[in-house]
Amino acid sequence: MTCADANKVTFATFMLIEEAENWWRFTKQQLEDEGRQITWEVFKQNFLEKYFPEDLRRRKEVEFFNLHQGIMFVREYAAKFDELSKFCPYFHDSVD
Repeated sequence: MTCADANKVTFATFMLIEEAENWWRFTKQQLEDEGRQITWEVFKQNFLEKYFPEDLRRRKEVEFFNLHQGIMFVREYAAKFDELSKFCPYFHDSVD
């Protein structure tokens, strides 16, 4: 799509918002039709299944377990550790 660089972030943000709103509208209706109570846990489970699938979470977990400092500076390694530790269930009980 031809779009000036100055407008690309605004356009992309709009598209993401619209996609998320459409997903939630459909998912909410589906849950209500099934007679399910919509709690935070139900929302979170559906959201993660859609936008952060289990296989990707597992890959991030493996990346965390295989993390080595190597040639990274300590601050870079610490930042990467913090980033990837979110995906390791041994460090965090849940994603909130």
